[in-house]
Amino acid sequence: MTISLPSPDLQIEFSVALAEIRNQFLQEALRVTIKGINIPNLDSELAAYVPTAALSAMAAHSLRAELIFPVPLLLVANPRLLGYYRLLYGFAQKSFYTSTTGVGQFKSMEEKGAIPKGKEPEIPNLCQALVQCGNALLTGIGPARVNRDLLDDLALLTVGPQLRGGANVKRGAKGIVQVFGAIHDIVQTAALEVDDSRMVIRNAAGRLVYIEFAPDPDIIIREEMAVGSFSEKIAIEVKAGEDFSNIHNRIGEAEKSHQKAKARGYVECWTVVNVDRIDMALAKAESPSTNRFFRLSAVLSKAGQEYTDFRNRIVSLIGI
Repeated sequence: MTISLPSPDLQIEFSVALAEIRNQFLQEALRVTIKGINIPNLDSELAAYVPTAALSAMAAHSLRAELIFPVPLLLVANPRLLGYYRLLYGFAQKSFYTSTTGVGQFKSMEEKGAIPKGKEPEIPNLCQALVQCGNALLTGIGPARVNRDLLDDLALLTVGPQLRGGANVKRGAKGIVQVFGAIHDIVQTAALEVDDSRMVIRNAAGRLVYIEFAPDPDIIIREEMAVGSFSEKIAIEVKAGEDFSNIHNRIGEAEKSHQKAKARGYVECWTVVNVDRIDMALAKAESPSTNRFFRLSAVLSKAGQEYTDFRNRIVSLIGI
């Protein structure tokens, strides 16, 4: 039996991204920031914001309290450190930066390294809330177990899913572009206009057909019947994730998108998946709004029965 493993490309990408994250959001970023801060002033703020018992617990292990607890002096000096404390406390961005938590207004601190205009007076309130969270973390871990490496590991545990989520988004975007490119190859002889986000072609009836990227679904094809009046031809959802165990969740997402597309009048709703050994009967049961399922590998192969079906349906529905 031959054993063949793919290249660990994702981990290689992660290693590069992790180096940047360390410099911006992990302990290295905190250390560099502290170098430029007056330590007596920092200690004074820590004493004002952090419970005495927590300060004593950290000092007992020769640890600086700011490893767990933020104060205004730190966040004003380096707003991106809000990301350090978010990662340390184990919050994903989408659950941390919300109107419910009240932290959504400060998202630009992590993303852009800037305090939003008019929000600097709110930084003390933000720090008070974060200190409470940090104190709960310290108490839950147990002061006897706290050390630099453990705190770094906890932050990294949050970084992992964030990196993977980002990789999935990139993979998804790449898959959409690949399907768009495959359609371009089919219709290019009739194309009047092609740019990064849409193609305009003239069909055999002399009408303009627009093939465009869209937020939901991913690719739409519309025929202009009169000025400003369209016939919605095809809505395409591309699920480019390769994880077989998650394919049913992705098909469920496609179903929601196609239900909206059907309500808007689209004649055909297609789902392109990046898992070759998918059970098509089960997929159809999970997304009854999908008229056709195609595998990304087949669409990109430009050969075989499945690709021929994809091509012929594009040609027929567009009318070229």
